[in-house]
Amino acid sequence: MQKLLLAVDRFSTWVGQAFAWAAVVLTLLISWEVFSRYVLNKPHGWVLDAQIMLYGTMFMTAGAYTLAKNGHVRGDVLYGFFRPRTQASIDLVLYIVFFLPGIVALTWAGWTFAQDSLAIREQTFNADPLPLYPFKFIIPLAGAVLLLQGVVEIARCVICLRDGAWPSREQDVEEVDVDKLKEMVNVKDEDIAALDTYAQRQGHPEGKA
Repeated sequence: MQKLLLAVDRFSTWVGQAFAWAAVVLTLLISWEVFSRYVLNKPHGWVLDAQIMLYGTMFMTAGAYTLAKNGHVRGDVLYGFFRPRTQASIDLVLYIVFFLPGIVALTWAGWTFAQDSLAIREQTFNADPLPLYPFKFIIPLAGAVLLLQGVVEIARCVICLRDGAWPSREQDVEEVDVDKLKEMVNVKDEDIAALDTYAQRQGHPEGKA
């Protein structure tokens, strides 16, 4: 079971990381449009629509990735003090009551919208229209992946209720732990303070302002 859970974690991570390259495309597109608009005096009407679609794609496909890393915003003022079984009980109720109905509705409605958009070959409304239906298919895709990851999180809640501890999950980029970094490189606070004092003396030697 744990291998299956981690496999879904890896899949959600892969989807999120793959679509994260949209940030690079978005940056290059904006930079090029700024240059074209203000230097070459040749603006393009379709660029704004492309920017919105790229950002929307990146935002929606990051949902399952963030859930796999347990990174969604949580009101944990009290939650963090609860025992794992209590946390799992709360999560399980919330997943069943709110998450599943909402994501199922998103995926179902998104698929309907995407099919309707494809049927009429929907385009954006500007002088240089772009096809909109490919972007509409991102909605059910993101919803399906998020739903799959949600089922995994529900399974984790059940396992935690059974074992009394949360099962492991796939790890990814983490914030730098300064104290742990100091331990790894064998640096003490006294060494840093001494280095700061030496730097100040070098910058302001005696006899000079």
